[in-house]
Amino acid sequence: MKDTLAFDVYGTLFNTSGVVTKLREWVGEQAQQFADTWRNKQLEYSFRRGLMQNYKNFAVCTRQALDYTCAFYGVQLTAAQKDELLAVYRSLPLFEDVREGLTRAQAAGYRMFAFSNGAAEAVDALLTNAGIRDFFLGVVSTDDLKSFKPNPAVYCHFLRQAGASGSDAWMISSNPFDVIGAVSAGMKAVWVRRSPKTIFDPWEIQPTITIESLLELPDAIAKYHAGD
Repeated sequence: MKDTLAFDVYGTLFNTSGVVTKLREWVGEQAQQFADTWRNKQLEYSFRRGLMQNYKNFAVCTRQALDYTCAFYGVQLTAAQKDELLAVYRSLPLFEDVREGLTRAQAAGYRMFAFSNGAAEAVDALLTNAGIRDFFLGVVSTDDLKSFKPNPAVYCHFLRQAGASGSDAWMISSNPFDVIGAVSAGMKAVWVRRSPKTIFDPWEIQPTITIESLLELPDAIAKYHAGD
């Protein structure tokens, strides 16, 4: 059976900086900083809730992170403006390499799934709106377990849902915490390092493979297997 690929969604397939254009209307030159703080706080809140076992879904983490970011930058947004920003988060742009990268991986015969902290319904809608849903055999959400990556239980949940084993399953992610979490849980992992400025955490756990674009993915996995 061909290897199973678990594609992270937010930050790997979809560019979370897609909110910057809308933010420029309201916060001007601070838009990129605001977006980065919002994203970092969104992840922090998911990590904390996972550790505390005080679960709220990813949409709640996203909204509460937005509230924090507004307070941090002293930005007064109306409820309607916040709703507009959250709506943009439901229609983020794809990274430029995604469509062709998925096409190449599909042509290589890999079993492909979307695997996300987001609720399955929200992720399914995001993929459908972007026209890439048909690349995936299914959507697996950590919401099923009321937890978040990088809890090892959610990677085990993915393997069960996908009918795969750790030895033939790969996490494909631009997020170092996700790569580390997957490898720690017994999967292989590909780190998609689109920018040379991105730093991988200096831990004892490293990616199985590092690529700069999803276009490289099928050949990179094939080369890995050829070297086994």
